Amino acid sequence: MTEQTLSIIKPDGVKKRLSGKIISIFEENGFEIKAVKKVHLTKKQAEGFYYIHKERPFFNSLVAFMTEGPVIPMVLSCENAILKNRDIMGATNPKDAKDGTIRKMFAESIERNVVHGSDSIESAKFEISYFFNVFEIL
Repeated sequence: MTEQTLSIIKPDGVKKRLSGKIISIFEENGFEIKAVKKVHLTKKQAEGFYYIHKERPFFNSLVAFMTEGPVIPMVLSCENAILKNRDIMGATNPKDAKDGTIRKMFAESIERNVVHGSDSIESAKFEISYFFNVFEIL
């Protein structure tokens, strides 16, 4: 089934100028980019996006990280997009990620792990609508 998912190139990936490489990896793996933009999140916007983690001990450091520089959110589409994106990204902790995954190749740590991807259909719907309106998604 064709799905849409949200992927974000995080501030560390943008700062290291990895955006083109990461986008190429998605395209080479059959994803169609339906929408893409570059934004610099405010603290309030980052808190709203990661609200599901607000009680977790890493919440404040995650918000600080996601606001330290621009991010590139994008809507990706293909068959089983959510699972496929998570496979291509690799494990959250790059030490546990498989060779050839984005996080294994480019991430520094469990928090500075270069990319974000939706983990379910429900979260993909929320996350896509957080960054894009219906007129921005082709």
